[in-house]
Order: sequence, then C-alpha cells, then structure tokens
Amino acid sequence: MTYIFTALKPEAQAFVDMFTLQKERIGNFSIFSNTHMVVIISGLGVQNMQICCEYMQGYFNISKDDIVINIGIAGADSNYKIGQLVEIGTVEYHDEKVVINSDVDKNLTCLDFEAKSDDYEIVDMESYGFYKLFSEHKNRYIFKVISDHFQPEKVTKDSTKRLISNNIDKILKRVKR
Repeated sequence: MTYIFTALKPEAQAFVDMFTLQKERIGNFSIFSNTHMVVIISGLGVQNMQICCEYMQGYFNISKDDIVINIGIAGADSNYKIGQLVEIGTVEYHDEKVVINSDVDKNLTCLDFEAKSDDYEIVDMESYGFYKLFSEHKNRYIFKVISDHFQPEKVTKDSTKRLISNNIDKILKRVKR
C-alpha cells in the first residue's frame, strides 16, 4: 500500500482528482483512499504531522514494507524554479540533521514558521514530523514542489493543487524505481 501524507487539502486534492479517491474521516483527520493508495491531511506544522503519522501508523498498521511519502509545497531560493519537483535527501530541524535518502543531495530545512527571507535553500514546516515516525521504513520519501521564493503570501489553494498535479506522474515514477 502507498500512504501519502500532505499538510494541506489542496496538496491532497491533486491526488483525489487524479485517482478518484473516496473521502472519509478517521479521528481528527481527513483521508482519501482507494484499494492501492491512502492520502492523509495532517495540518500545518511538525507536531501536527507527527501526531497524524503516529495515529495513521497505528490505525492502518503501516508496515516497514509499505511506501510512505510526504508530499507538499516548499519555499526555496531563486536557484529553484516555481513548480520544480525536488526529492529531499536530508532534513534539518533545530540542531538535528537526519537522512531521508543517502542517494539524494537535496537538503531541506524544516521550520516552525513561514520563511520570508532567503536564509535557506529549501524550507517546509512538516517534513521532520514525518521523518520522526517513519525513520525506520525502507520505502520512505519526501518530495517537495517549489511554490515560492520566500513569498508565502503569493501561494494560493489553486496554485498549490496545480503544482502538485503537474508532478504526480514524476513522483510515482521515482517511487517505483
């Protein structure tokens, strides 16, 4: 089974529309699923993602052989194009740096706030919470689509959904290497 964790509904909506997933409520979380895929919305922030992942891991009995993916938008410096898909290799959060995929050289900084300056290369607000629960899974991935150059106020629901939709096929091909 493939489990996809997003922070925002527009990120999940791209998958819902492409795969005609059915909605249900589990605990405090909205999920969308079919027989092969479950897409889960955690809400913003490391803590929300960690709580969501922990709850869903227990609810679905997610095994270390299942595919678990964190997909979402991210801010980045101007070396990245808006809409560019980035697979994340390492995540930094506070003073800790963790390896997601040692074959990938992209580093993401996970923050507790929206970044509005280019002090970072790539940022999001949830990836570390995902890692904390799935650090032992062999099929774990973090993919981010660049949504802005540290101008989060310019990101809309429609642009978020479109950015994710435009990259779903690339994401799924990389996961099935």
